[in-house]
Amino acid sequence: MNKQHAFDHCKTEIAAELPFKEEVPGIVQKLAASCSNGVCFDHVGPEPIPSKQAVVDIVERVKRILYPGYFLKGRLEKFNLDYYIGQEATELYELMAEQVTLALRHDCIRHDLPCVHCEESGKRSTLTFMKYLPELRLMLATDVRAAYLGDPASKSYDEIIFSYPGLFAITVQRIAHHLWEHLIPLIPRIMTEYAHSVTGIDIHPGAHIGESFFIDHGTGVVIGETTEIGNRVRLYQGVTLGALSLPRDAGEKLRDKKRHPTIEDDVIIYSGATILGGRTVIGARSVIGGNVWLTESVPPDSRVILKTPELIHIRKDAEGERA
Repeated sequence: MNKQHAFDHCKTEIAAELPFKEEVPGIVQKLAASCSNGVCFDHVGPEPIPSKQAVVDIVERVKRILYPGYFLKGRLEKFNLDYYIGQEATELYELMAEQVTLALRHDCIRHDLPCVHCEESGKRSTLTFMKYLPELRLMLATDVRAAYLGDPASKSYDEIIFSYPGLFAITVQRIAHHLWEHLIPLIPRIMTEYAHSVTGIDIHPGAHIGESFFIDHGTGVVIGETTEIGNRVRLYQGVTLGALSLPRDAGEKLRDKKRHPTIEDDVIIYSGATILGGRTVIGARSVIGGNVWLTESVPPDSRVILKTPELIHIRKDAEGERA
């Protein structure tokens, strides 16, 4: 193909493309119109909305404060620890106060609530959270130790803090739970769903979890909103602490009711176990075996396991055929 022919070919393609582009404005008009029919969902209006990316940034900043020196590119020395924490805390305060204010204002306008002086409430709630951080550090230290004691494969506390998905998930949940308890909308759920997306561990911010909590491996763990977990509890991958099947119209009736189980102190729940229902209580010091399905309470010091299934061995001959 010579240059002139190639040029003519390109002009023909460009001309042919124009009728397709001319249809785009019509599509845009239909999309814009669909935002005003009240059936689909949008956030079009004067009220601002929290930023998901900013909330993720808050999580990462809090993590750097809770575990100083672990998540930095450089080195942290004791002589500049106050400066480092001061800088992180100041930036956290400014960012978090803004996002909490946006969440409160969004809730007020969306649901036509009485004025709560959003900006003042946002700053006050942020300070309340920051005052809680020393206590939270002590709580998370029990989780780190529980992981070290509960997992023979762990070589050090550093390894757990750097790399264990269960510790990251419970760190984020404990951050989010404090905000949930103080009635901050949207942000707690954004936080725990961020941890869910990173780790595969889904813990609702409303769940109450005691100290020295350890999730080993973790992938596929689900802990529902009204779950109550005592101290020194250990879960393995694939555990579900969930609600019983609900009728289609039960959402509003059961929204504030206890729907998820209670796990008392020193319980171990092995992989794949499913425990359902708000009235289900797993008594202290009990062990729930792998793949067990429970919808009723278990007294303290119980051991619940499945009956060993029958294994069938099928021998094959040299050609791979069944003998």
